[in-house]
Amino acid sequence: MSLAQQYKLAGKYFRYYFTAGGRHDVHSPFVYALIEDVLRDKYKHPAFGEIEQLRKQLLASRETLRVTDLGAGSLISAGNERKVSDITRYAAKQPKFGQLFYRLIQYLQPQTMLELGTSMGLSTAYMAKAAPAARVFTIEGCPNIAARAAKNFEALQLHNITQVTGNFDTVLPEVLHRIGQPDWVYIDGNHRKEPTLAYFEQCLQHIHEYSVLIFDDIHWTPEMEAAWHTIQENSQVTMTIDLFFIGLVFFRKDFKIKQHFTLKY
Repeated sequence: MSLAQQYKLAGKYFRYYFTAGGRHDVHSPFVYALIEDVLRDKYKHPAFGEIEQLRKQLLASRETLRVTDLGAGSLISAGNERKVSDITRYAAKQPKFGQLFYRLIQYLQPQTMLELGTSMGLSTAYMAKAAPAARVFTIEGCPNIAARAAKNFEALQLHNITQVTGNFDTVLPEVLHRIGQPDWVYIDGNHRKEPTLAYFEQCLQHIHEYSVLIFDDIHWTPEMEAAWHTIQENSQVTMTIDLFFIGLVFFRKDFKIKQHFTLKY
């Protein structure tokens, strides 16, 4: 991302921050409860410390990996050899979003979860720690990054994660067929409009009424914003929540009117 693009994104965030609503701006009992019980929850679970200690170790690592980049690129410098510290710094989601996933999973209780884009596995770890009895499937395009993530899962003693390595376009249909009906899907990879919408359409064939889809970096580029707006307009979608860096998508039929919320987080 160029410096001009970064300034533009910062401007978008500034506008979001001063216009996003809070719990007193919503009239949906579901969203109000979500704000109270999840977004405003500040309790630091013991698992947070374990995962963030691993993040510190990765940020301090001098290890390098030969990387296969199948997506739309990244903030990391060009080239096939990348530092583990840089991958962690630029590709991993911020702690507050991993912790949001943890709280949201404990609140919604999904039993089968799918992640597109493992990276170093920090978000995966938050998901797996939040529901030890649930199954977490995670797909990573780069074999060397997937292997490094596996070491991180071992270090955290996580045994409910199934890793799949390969191009999303190739392996996603197989994984969805294997899962059946995912309760939770987190799409974090290949940040372009057409692939993002393709993954959305494939997931639509497998989700159920109480599934939740989460999209990463919905305001990263105009292309991703266009994808997000298309998702919002889909007839099966009954509610979306825009938290700027991520977007939540719901399909519950008890939401009688399609609603879109932009909430501060």
